[in-house]
Amino acid sequence: MPRTAKQPLDLHERALRLLAVRPRSRRELQVRLLQAGFDRQEVEEELIRLEAVGLIDDEAFARELAEHHVNARRSGRRAVVGALAAKGVSRSVIEEAVAGLGEDEAERALALAQQRAPRLSGLPPEKAFGRLSSLLMRRGYDPATSREAARTALRLVEDEENRRSEGV
Repeated sequence: MPRTAKQPLDLHERALRLLAVRPRSRRELQVRLLQAGFDRQEVEEELIRLEAVGLIDDEAFARELAEHHVNARRSGRRAVVGALAAKGVSRSVIEEAVAGLGEDEAERALALAQQRAPRLSGLPPEKAFGRLSSLLMRRGYDPATSREAARTALRLVEDEENRRSEGV
């Protein structure tokens, strides 16, 4: 026998609770409210109301999520686009958010590769290169950028190890 709440939340309360957990895109909030069994027309009216007071703002949401992916996760452009699309953000808003990221993708890839390369120093060079370039591609960097960043980072780690061994 399914349990029912003593006082089920109304639509507005449910929407506010979902937004209290974390920012959400309009589409993401719409899907969650419809899944909770609310009427489509009522959900649409509530979403318009929340947009009017600034609690739903897909542009700000997209910028924040893109910045998080770039700064905290060091993700590439493709990963950022994919994450935003998965949250239901429109294509035009995604393009606007990604355009503000700058063109330093190769630098971000190299920084991530340099951070991870020392962990692979015990592996044969081919295996270390494969793992590092694969990691970069999974993070959303294109294959050419991934391979170049992995090559450079592994070369720097190798040079550092050679200097240490010569200086001992």
